[in-house]
Amino acid sequence: MTYQETIMSQPQITVTSYSVSSQTSWGTDLCDCCSDMEVCLCGTFCPCILACRVAGDFGECCCLPYLPGTLIALRTGIRERYRVEGSICCDWVVMACVPLCGLCQMARELKTRR
Repeated sequence: MTYQETIMSQPQITVTSYSVSSQTSWGTDLCDCCSDMEVCLCGTFCPCILACRVAGDFGECCCLPYLPGTLIALRTGIRERYRVEGSICCDWVVMACVPLCGLCQMARELKTRR
């Protein structure tokens, strides 16, 4: 006995399209430290504590900022998660030239987006 089935139609392709939402800018400027005095004072006098808090608020280990280069990666992660315009090169420049301002900006951004 042989079994034979007739195929009447071809498989169909489903096309799904995605739209990329537009990018936004940072909630505060880089040198806008005085807009949040708590963050400003903590970043000025205890930047290690602020860095741990930023890492924790982002969902990473508190010890992350103590590893070399991780603040740049953390800034890039925040920028990518919230679709903030910029590039890895810009993140590097900020964290290499004005790291305390960059750290305070990240803290303010996470504080407003929670």
